[in-house]
Amino acid sequence: MKKIFKVFYITFPSKKEAEKVAKSLLEKKLVFCVNIFKINSMYWWEGKIEKSNEFALIAKTLKEKEKDVRKEVKRLHPYKVPFIGSFDVNVNEEYFDYVKKTLK
Repeated sequence: MKKIFKVFYITFPSKKEAEKVAKSLLEKKLVFCVNIFKINSMYWWEGKIEKSNEFALIAKTLKEKEKDVRKEVKRLHPYKVPFIGSFDVNVNEEYFDYVKKTLK
C-alpha cells in the first residue's frame, strides 16, 4: 500500500523569515520536518527579470495537513505573492507510521 506524504517547497527572502515559518509549522504539529537552504533565484517580477538570493524551505507532512499548512504559511509569509508549492511523495512505511504517530 502506498504511503503518501505531502512535501512543500516555499521560498523566502531571508533565513530568519524561513525559520520563523518553520518554527510555527513545527510547533503547531502541521509538519514533521523542514529543511532550509540558500538558493539563487531568477524570476519575472513586474515586467522584468529579477535576480536575488533567497532561502528555500522544504517541509514534510501528512497529506491531510495540506490545507492548514498553506493557511499558516500565507498568514506568516512576508511576500506579497508567495510561492507555496506542494507535491505528493511515496515514502517508506516505517517513516510514514512514525510521522503519523508523531503528528497526532
